[in-house]
Amino acid sequence: MRLNIVCIPGDGIGPEIVAEAKKVLDKAAFVYGHEMNYKDVLMGGASIDAYGVPLTEETIAAAKAADAVLMGSIGGDTTTSPWYKLAPNLRPEAGLLGIRKALNLFANLRPAVLYEELSDACPLKKEISDAGFDMMIMRELTGGLYFGERYTTEEGGIRKAVDTLSYNEEEIRRIAIKGFDIAMKRRKKVTSVDKANVLDSSRLWRKVVDEVSADYPDVTLEHMLVDNCAMQLVKDPAQFDVILTENMFGDILSDEASMVTGSIGMLASASLNDSKFGLYEPSHGSAPDIAGKGIANPIATVLSAAMMLRYSFDLDKEADAIENAVKNVLKKGYRTIDIMTEGCRQVGCKEMGDLLADEIK
Repeated sequence: MRLNIVCIPGDGIGPEIVAEAKKVLDKAAFVYGHEMNYKDVLMGGASIDAYGVPLTEETIAAAKAADAVLMGSIGGDTTTSPWYKLAPNLRPEAGLLGIRKALNLFANLRPAVLYEELSDACPLKKEISDAGFDMMIMRELTGGLYFGERYTTEEGGIRKAVDTLSYNEEEIRRIAIKGFDIAMKRRKKVTSVDKANVLDSSRLWRKVVDEVSADYPDVTLEHMLVDNCAMQLVKDPAQFDVILTENMFGDILSDEASMVTGSIGMLASASLNDSKFGLYEPSHGSAPDIAGKGIANPIATVLSAAMMLRYSFDLDKEADAIENAVKNVLKKGYRTIDIMTEGCRQVGCKEMGDLLADEIK
């Protein structure tokens, strides 16, 4: 199979970790008989430096012409970078919001997995971390509060800001279908998270999710209020399989889930549209403080590449090979600095990429 992939190295450590993900993808392609065709484009701060805007029409066109997009990290130091002296719509993160909208990437998948080899890094009690967990957070990505009408005004000499949270039933239905489809490939349980005791948008969310659930009799559905879910994630994360939720709740809960794994440097993500097209990126940021030092952890980006093979190309064997390579390298005691523990061997970004590629045979 020929895989046409647009790569957005991005900012900070982005170019370093994307290079290692390509290395691992190339090895998987060699072993399993595929052809990789990459096209690198700019977005975020790198695009601002080159073109004055965080996202160009050329980048959007290249992404739409590809089978999938693999991205590093976007943004820089918000206190020192000149990018953050620009208007909000010209800052690096505006490019990310823009490409999600342009590509109709409404479904965000954020796996949170506690690897047995990294259980000591988990900040939760030992009896909780010993049980392990493997969940998928399915976050609606192009609606809700982040995309609703917003304005700031002054009334009677008092400043007032308004942000609008709205969803229609079709926006809810399409993300719910994605959530149940993913659950069918996993442990067949969906936890739909809302604030239906307060918000009209959440009451509609709950009603539509119930309607979709009727088409998936093999999947167990439970509803959970977002404040309770936040508590349950640190009390008993093993109970969750697929967490289905709206944009802002998913933004917060996915970051919480990522941190109880012990390292955000291990966590992948995917953003999908109605087809098999997706944008794949690590969950962590651009880490400008360590950019160029060769110490970044590429595993999250490598695992994002594995998700790309699985969800955009249906190459499950190849995705399994990459995921097993990560497990094997960890079992052999190799660690980047962010996950380093006593008795293990510390390696840099490029060496970790080499180790992962070597495990694919």
